[in-house]
Amino acid sequence: MYVRRIGSSYRKRPGEENKAAFRQAVKHGPSPGILAFDGDTAVGWCQVTPRDAVPWLDRLWQLKRVDDAPVWSLSCLYVRKRYRRQGVTSHLIAAALEVVRRTNAPALEAYPFDADVSPSASGCGYASTFARAGFRVVARRVPARPIMRYDLKQNA
Repeated sequence: MYVRRIGSSYRKRPGEENKAAFRQAVKHGPSPGILAFDGDTAVGWCQVTPRDAVPWLDRLWQLKRVDDAPVWSLSCLYVRKRYRRQGVTSHLIAAALEVVRRTNAPALEAYPFDADVSPSASGCGYASTFARAGFRVVARRVPARPIMRYDLKQNA
């Protein structure tokens, strides 16, 4: 909620108010993301929403819009440490693509790190994982942070 939804007011509000705001986001949609489970244990999460639902993207010059296409964004990923390097991220990306296909959006965009350029830890995934899923680089304003898209019309 802090970076992805409400910004700095997150730290100024009581925790219960932030939880209520997140519940409202879930209740009124669009859904804030997808969960991956191992049995009853949540092992991963990704935020997938229309790009317009995450205005912070436009405040970062590195991630500003490439064009006016009404794309969706996969803007955040998390996989529990014990479940990393087991394909959970790939499953989350595939599930996100299915969600976005149902919306008739033209593309799903992602903002991963390029591990070949920077060894940075990532809450956005790695470019190589997105490339294996069929995403292509559409902009690269800084070497380590490409903007990648999966074109749903082309890959229908």
